[in-house]
Amino acid sequence: MDLDQLPAKARQLRRDIIEMVYRARSGHPGGALGMADFMTVLWYRHLRHDPANPRWEDRDRFILSNGHTCPILYAILADRGYFDRELLWTFRRLGSPVQGHPSVRSDLPGIEYSGGSLGNGLSYALGTALAARVTGRNYRVYCSVSDGDCQEGQTWEAAMAAAHHAVDNLTAVVDYNRCQIDGPSDQVMSLGDLPAKWRAFGWHVLDVDGHDYQALDEAFRAAAAHRGAPSVIVARTVIGKGVSYMEGDYRWHHGFPDEERYRQALAELAEAPA
Repeated sequence: MDLDQLPAKARQLRRDIIEMVYRARSGHPGGALGMADFMTVLWYRHLRHDPANPRWEDRDRFILSNGHTCPILYAILADRGYFDRELLWTFRRLGSPVQGHPSVRSDLPGIEYSGGSLGNGLSYALGTALAARVTGRNYRVYCSVSDGDCQEGQTWEAAMAAAHHAVDNLTAVVDYNRCQIDGPSDQVMSLGDLPAKWRAFGWHVLDVDGHDYQALDEAFRAAAAHRGAPSVIVARTVIGKGVSYMEGDYRWHHGFPDEERYRQALAELAEAPA
């Protein structure tokens, strides 16, 4: 997909997120909306995958460590043809494979990892990336992590190990919106100079505006080309991006809009640039 087509695609995905959460009367819309731009760049420009063959052995893997943001992943998978779009509207319903946190046990095509408990995803992504080396495959592994993930010690153990083993087919993307369920992350548990932390752990760091398509495209390209160390894209995002009353408000980490705000959100996403 051409770069200039991505904003419209991201708006469509954001509308799907709002629709899913509104119908379910539950979910985590803020982070999912904030991630829509970098997820669109990744899934429509860089990730090698085949919806017709979801278990293709040489596919790139995407690990959603911050599993609560799964509405954006579900919206993309449906749009790319992994499963029927109508399944989106069963989000969080009893018996649906489209649950509030993704699970490989659901057998939903395109799901690589059971996300939910923050801090685990990067370790899983590291093991998956190392497996490519052992088996002689050339796939890449991308792992989305959140502020909350970066407050967990296991994330940094994985970061240290990935650098030590020079796992350069691994790229982490930090959804750095500085918000979490309890409040602004700087107040809950400050991450300090986050790019400097990753750099100190031996990672190739790309610090970008998480809503700048050109910058994101260049960052993913640079990460894939880098050799000798894993890469991390610190994507500075805005929680609730695209919906005026959600933007920058940590309270939209979780929740759902009433009918008036639902209609307002859809109207804004139909007209405003992403």
